[in-house]
Amino acid sequence: MAHLSPARMDRAVGTVIVSAAGDALGSAYEFGPALPDDVVPVFGRGHFGHAEREWTDDTSMAVPVLDELAAGRRLTDPAALERIVSAWQGWARTALDVGAQTRHVLGRIPSPPTMDAIRTASRATHDETGRSGGNGSLMRTGPVALGYLDRPADELTAAAAAVAQLTHWEDDNLDACALWCAAIRHGILTGELDMRGQLEVVPAGRRDRWAALVDEALDPGTHPRAFREANGWVVRAFQGALAAVAGASGPLDAIERAVRGGNDTDTVAAIAGSLAGAVWGVEALPASHTEGLHGWPGVDGAELARRARVAVGVPRG
Repeated sequence: MAHLSPARMDRAVGTVIVSAAGDALGSAYEFGPALPDDVVPVFGRGHFGHAEREWTDDTSMAVPVLDELAAGRRLTDPAALERIVSAWQGWARTALDVGAQTRHVLGRIPSPPTMDAIRTASRATHDETGRSGGNGSLMRTGPVALGYLDRPADELTAAAAAVAQLTHWEDDNLDACALWCAAIRHGILTGELDMRGQLEVVPAGRRDRWAALVDEALDPGTHPRAFREANGWVVRAFQGALAAVAGASGPLDAIERAVRGGNDTDTVAAIAGSLAGAVWGVEALPASHTEGLHGWPGVDGAELARRARVAVGVPRG
């Protein structure tokens, strides 16, 4: 059970709320071109019909993960993972947008879901094409760290992998989610951005590759626009979101930079927002970008923040 100072609690809540704000802000620009620096992104109706200030699938899929943590459960518990998938299946029936790979996997899992069926469906979807590297795992991983702030790093890595592989089997997803969650935890605990310092969570045989990818995103002056092409791929989404945060002066700047990157704007901004919130906190995001946030499952930003506070304060079962 983590006992957080007010500053750390602010950053923990920021992990969820700044991500939701980035998601909703980017929704209106999804699949659009890269934007110049003098364009200020504004909330609008989403590409798939989401209302102004409504978050999309990025945040919606994160909510059941957050709820399991708020209930005091560990994300390596098969029953918790089954509940998450069941919630996703219910959401997907009426959702305005579900990622192609996610929809395919969820559709192959009988209801009620069992871990054997979930893992079989996820692995089979990967094996059919030899890849499953969409960014749908990374977009929802933000809350995972909230349940592991006072736990060993390997427990956080295992939790990130377990949630990622519910729909995305490929190693790139495991590594990206482990790195992102570790950086979020570091941000919440210290208020610092340090992605290079998290590379030990990646297996040794893949670490050099990820070190190079991180360095490319952190190169001074790099903008998310550099990773616009194929940023539906988890690696490019990771790099674009990291570049957005690394070059930003605060959480609003981070999510706006992500949106200006173009293409999969809601997802990259949601990913960037989770890390930016962990570094700067929710109080650093102007009220103009926290007010009115809402989405599935019929909750608003205030309720989302409440669940985040519970998630970091409840003992784990």
